[in-house]
Amino acid sequence: MSTNPRRFTPHEVIHEVIDRAVLVGVDRGREGGWSLEDDLAELERLTDTAGALVVGTVTQRLDRPHPKTFVGSGKVEEIADLVRETEASLVVFDDDLTPSQQSNIETALPNIKVLDRTALILDIFALHAKSREGRLQVELAQMEYLLPRLRGLWRHFGQAAAASGGAVGIGTRGPGETQLETDRRLARTRIQELKRELRQVAKNRETQRHARSRSGVFRVALVGYTNAGKSTLLNALTDADVLVEDKLFATLDATTRKLELPEGREITITDTVGFINKLPHGLVEAFKSTLDEVREAELQLHVVDASHDLARAQIAAVHEVLGEIEATGHQQVLVYNKCDLVPPDELLQLKASEPNAVFVSGATGQGLDLLLERIGVEASRAETTVDVLVPYTRGDLVRLAHERGHIITEEHTGEGTHLVFKASPGVTAQFINLESERPAEEG
Repeated sequence: MSTNPRRFTPHEVIHEVIDRAVLVGVDRGREGGWSLEDDLAELERLTDTAGALVVGTVTQRLDRPHPKTFVGSGKVEEIADLVRETEASLVVFDDDLTPSQQSNIETALPNIKVLDRTALILDIFALHAKSREGRLQVELAQMEYLLPRLRGLWRHFGQAAAASGGAVGIGTRGPGETQLETDRRLARTRIQELKRELRQVAKNRETQRHARSRSGVFRVALVGYTNAGKSTLLNALTDADVLVEDKLFATLDATTRKLELPEGREITITDTVGFINKLPHGLVEAFKSTLDEVREAELQLHVVDASHDLARAQIAAVHEVLGEIEATGHQQVLVYNKCDLVPPDELLQLKASEPNAVFVSGATGQGLDLLLERIGVEASRAETTVDVLVPYTRGDLVRLAHERGHIITEEHTGEGTHLVFKASPGVTAQFINLESERPAEEG
């Protein structure tokens, strides 16, 4: 009987041997601008990001998934034939499989790894998670994905033993409810441990967010579809030196940097994990503490790859995830990135159709001055104008006004520094107790 509490830690991704993958897509009627070909093209990119080589594709038109094998039995045989022809070692479904469907497909495809869309994305996240929080979040999502599939794993363990010449009987037909229940208990225990650790991490992150909120710093969050160029844009604006790769989910961890606006005010800007069409719900749940940075920001910059054929469908997919994390209804500016890759005539049409958007290129710097100007405008919308005389003994408040507000006038008098400035309520509240304060009307 196993006594190792880490028996079912998430699988580690080893890529010394490149898997040859067959992709499986099912057309059940398309919505939101995504065709089956679009879905499979994205699945191929995901598979490439995970380190596998796509060697074949199988598709089927279905009104509803087959309850036993998701695709029909004839299509399973077709997949098996293609696996043999291409010497594939991996089959990837573009939809989520139930534990029983996955088990039945694996039975029909002996010695072939079968992954659904969630398992593939989890694999990529496990590959790219760098911070402690990111690794905990990915492990939690993996463990919760694994738990209902333990029975199938044990069944295939017994089948593998029989195929290799082992005895079929007691110990291989399960290999037993006792062991299965033991490992289920160990998995549940690990899930609880991970949730406790993540609650502590979330508590620390919450403390940091409250500190930024109390400081009056205007907070901006970059959101967008994966590979829209958010990290490139953050680097261009702040010299953040965040990893940039032409891969899906190249970065997972939230990165916050200070940004000085042209008027001299400091704000913070946070890059977060990119979204994707059909993002697994378990990942949204696991990454909620990170995505709180999006929900609590005063302004969202929705970054869009202007050169992508599915830009509008990707915008809709991002809005869907924002709704899932209750981050809709915030101030949001649509930022079309990678405009250097768009033909001039198409760019003119896009600008005409999106008059309130900002058009930039994080790679070349095109339009960044206009983006900074727009951020300044949005930051000023909820501000209050304050007219105050600050004693010379409170130089810290003068510095705060310069760093966190927009100075309109500044005059040094015999009694102190006379300031007229605009800032967020969190900043202006710190000037209320000055006896010589003279508040002006809100602007």
